[in-house]
Amino acid sequence: MKAPHSNTRLRRTALAVATGLALSVSLAACSAADGGGAETGTADDIAAALQEETTLTVWAWAPAVEDIATAFEKKYPKITVDVVNAGTGNDQYIKLQNAIKAKSGAPDVAQIEYYALPQFALSDALVDLSDFGMDSLEDQYTASTWGSVNLDGGVYALPQDSGPMAMFYNKAVFDQYGLTVPTTWDEYIATAEQLHAANPNAYITNDTGDAGFATSMIWQAGGQPFTTTDSTDVALNLQDEGSKKFADTWNQLIENDLIAPTASWSDEWYRGLGDGTIATLNIGAWMPGNLESGVPEAAGNWRVAPLPVYEAGDTASAENGGGGDAVLAQSKNKLAAAGFVEFMNSGEGTQISIDAGGFPSTVADLESDEFLGYESEYFGGQKINEVLVQSASDVVEGWSYLPFQVYSNSIFSDTVGQSYANKSDLNGGLTDWQKAIAAYGNEQGFTVTE
Repeated sequence: MKAPHSNTRLRRTALAVATGLALSVSLAACSAADGGGAETGTADDIAAALQEETTLTVWAWAPAVEDIATAFEKKYPKITVDVVNAGTGNDQYIKLQNAIKAKSGAPDVAQIEYYALPQFALSDALVDLSDFGMDSLEDQYTASTWGSVNLDGGVYALPQDSGPMAMFYNKAVFDQYGLTVPTTWDEYIATAEQLHAANPNAYITNDTGDAGFATSMIWQAGGQPFTTTDSTDVALNLQDEGSKKFADTWNQLIENDLIAPTASWSDEWYRGLGDGTIATLNIGAWMPGNLESGVPEAAGNWRVAPLPVYEAGDTASAENGGGGDAVLAQSKNKLAAAGFVEFMNSGEGTQISIDAGGFPSTVADLESDEFLGYESEYFGGQKINEVLVQSASDVVEGWSYLPFQVYSNSIFSDTVGQSYANKSDLNGGLTDWQKAIAAYGNEQGFTVTE
């Protein structure tokens, strides 16, 4: 198996969307989708469509998609696949939403992160792939990624990659200061104190307030702050047991200046990861390629360990990042588009993604001896996938995102972010975030209860 590699800027989890992407994917937009093409089809119908002259437009930012398209065109020479990088994450979502609102200009296929998928599925802008028989593919994927694309009984994308969380740590730093790899969050806090006391310029990690990280951590803690029923009824509780467990734990790091006030993905962040002043990252399984390409000077220093837990002996993880590929309702080539999505995420495309540094969501790939046995030179020869695959099986069940999560994440910095900035109680920030989310949801025609 090839060593994972990727473009650092493209593989990261996208930041919160600009507030300009308001929820015009709202209740009023439920008839916004428009387009031709077969609305249902069997595997035989898809196979027949792939033998006809067709051009597909695919919006995606993952580096592997170009190579997947080339392999697809080789197998189906009558199909032309035009891969367009319409922007990473949120930049693409704004363009996609504009096309949905205009009822024209959408691609046949779009890469969409799991947290954003409900917002587009709600507007009827995406094809229910179960109408093309793809609900039968459920057993091929991890439970958490399938749960992220299976919304209200429909299948609105096929999972592409996943981000089960782990703790990436700088072994050289741990050895230098005699630190023990923490297995619980209490131990993690104690390690943070020991490290910072030994070197006031070194921190256990960085965090300036990121919605994706916070929701993943609440997920790992067993929280279920977002519940949607009948697509329109939303219940919020960012003070449930899991939310408070995360906030009360992370408060100890924030209030005692034990976290580096460094923004992720900044030049300063990369320097900190390289020189050891940022000693750990609690992040998704897609991170190795970013370290390899973004922090080459630290090759051999980093290792991967399970995400710390709240009670010794427990096993609990969460997803952080990752996404799938959806067929747009505007597509006039839905059968061929569905065939491409299946090829990309259930066929030959899965290995191409792995070779490009993607962490798979397909059970067969995760369980393969080749994948599990891969020894990463960057990580000192460690079989890192053994840790990451175990995390995938330990993801806590029952998590769901809001049908307007993209917008909600965009206001995180205005609410919870202020608690980080002021080194104040995160519970207050979460409460403020909840109030802002509720107000917005009600304005958009949802029934939101707190």
